[in-house]
Amino acid sequence: MELLRLGPVGEERPYVRATDGTVYDLSPITSDIDGAFLAADGIARVRTALTDGSLEPVPDFESLRVGAPIAKPGAVVCVGLNYAAHAAESGAEPPAHPVLFFKHPNTVVGPFDDVLVPRGSEKTDWEVELAVVIGKTTRYVETLEDALACVAGYAVSNDVSERAFQLEVSGGQWSKGKCCETFNPLGPALVPADEVDPQALVLRSFVNGEVRQDSSTADMIFSVAELVRDISQYMTLDPGDIINTGTPEGVALSGRFPYLAPGDTVECEIEGLGRQRQTLAKA
Repeated sequence: MELLRLGPVGEERPYVRATDGTVYDLSPITSDIDGAFLAADGIARVRTALTDGSLEPVPDFESLRVGAPIAKPGAVVCVGLNYAAHAAESGAEPPAHPVLFFKHPNTVVGPFDDVLVPRGSEKTDWEVELAVVIGKTTRYVETLEDALACVAGYAVSNDVSERAFQLEVSGGQWSKGKCCETFNPLGPALVPADEVDPQALVLRSFVNGEVRQDSSTADMIFSVAELVRDISQYMTLDPGDIINTGTPEGVALSGRFPYLAPGDTVECEIEGLGRQRQTLAKA
């Protein structure tokens, strides 16, 4: 099943797509898909409602805008250089420990919303990533099994980056190049964790219809479980928080492709999690 948030910006409502493709209104269960919903065993309650037939189908859902599948994340924690080939194309050695940085939570937008090229930008880049959505309070996790038990689900993420802001005027931190408006399209759906093998997913990106990235999460340096366990030693993750787990090779930073410009389109897809598409526009 897939959890969805559909509707105009700021007015999204919760829905679920069953395995047969039928979309149901989740309003009788929750007002939104957020951290409180996940922490209150919301995914299990949705499954029960689907089984007992208590939800109403929505016939016209295709006319609705698709929003980010999780509302108002408290934190977006990102992992840099988590694929060996991407580290190599970036001119960096594979890290001995996960490299962490943050994106402002308000960068999270819908999977088909426009991405705004920042004023003065000449190096706006794409990064398809597996997003991990946390389902319960996560602190000082000891085992990999316990780490995965803290994950509510997974989604497609585009960790859009402005490389000059990130590397040339950053003062050694990456946030200037990561926190620009609209720089984290997410979705289209949140797929429950128990329906996904996070280390066996094909992920791809396309620019103007041409393949840029084509890899697998099997090539991660640090697995999802290792990332959750490691991050929990340094910060407490709350339900609804997002971890972007890194991107494979094939970005513009490599020098093999031009950077993005207004009018370009970017598509990101992950096997079993869906496909998103953005058009670049001027800020």
